[in-house]
Amino acid sequence: MGGKLGIIGGSGLYALGALTDVAWRAVDTPFGAPSDELLFGRLGQADLVFLPRHGRGHRLTPSEVPYRANIAALKAAGCTHVLSLSACGSFKEALSPGTFVLVDQFVDRTRGRVKSFFGDGIVAHVSLADPVCNPLGARVAEAAKALGIPFVSGGTYLAMEGPQFSTRAESRAYVAAGFDVIGMTNMPEAALAREAELCYASVAMVTDYDSWRPAEEGANVADILEVMHGNSANARALVAAVAAAWAPSAACSQGCDRALDHAIITDPALWPAPVVEKLRGVAGRVLK
Repeated sequence: MGGKLGIIGGSGLYALGALTDVAWRAVDTPFGAPSDELLFGRLGQADLVFLPRHGRGHRLTPSEVPYRANIAALKAAGCTHVLSLSACGSFKEALSPGTFVLVDQFVDRTRGRVKSFFGDGIVAHVSLADPVCNPLGARVAEAAKALGIPFVSGGTYLAMEGPQFSTRAESRAYVAAGFDVIGMTNMPEAALAREAELCYASVAMVTDYDSWRPAEEGANVADILEVMHGNSANARALVAAVAAAWAPSAACSQGCDRALDHAIITDPALWPAPVVEKLRGVAGRVLK
């Protein structure tokens, strides 16, 4: 499994003691500036690129995150794989705070976010039936198991708009629907990664039980931050372990790197030249 590994997450992930050749660099894209500069570094045999999803100091709400620019910037930086780490609430007793859920499905309940690179004269439809890269996810699962981090392989992530937490009615409805965890940031991030032909995997780190249990007082920020501190230490160890096992590989066996094959349905003769140029960084392989 080769190419650069992109990491999207919080500031705690950058405190990797063994990270060498460290440099923050600004990366601009046709879709605007990403959340922050990108941190380039090397860990073992892996070239890593870190992106603070909310900006350093946590300056952006989930709805303000420039998702298209973030994915475009990682692609421009040479990333072929993206590992997303984020906090989440739990809808299952078994998914207790501190558990890592290796998400494999998403339900998008966000509103008003730009969810595709395409449009403005070029229409494309990619498959999201299996929205995460299973080979990358398997590597993450191996690393979590070796580290003894409590984790579950597979789970459905409900993406809400935020920034407020759920009402009790909403939370109980999501439990009844059978969802596993809830967060505010994995969509449209995962969908855009697929459009950019990047292998994408998501680790949702449980911080609380949301507000569906009768005993819960609702999502408490102070308690969540305390759990997040412990989760950050495990997240750093997980990233280091995945990087330590990084090795060159052939094409993605799931086809993430070919997601745009047959996806563009607009007649090439009608493609607006400025839109083609704007898309070239994320979809250049099929814009010939």
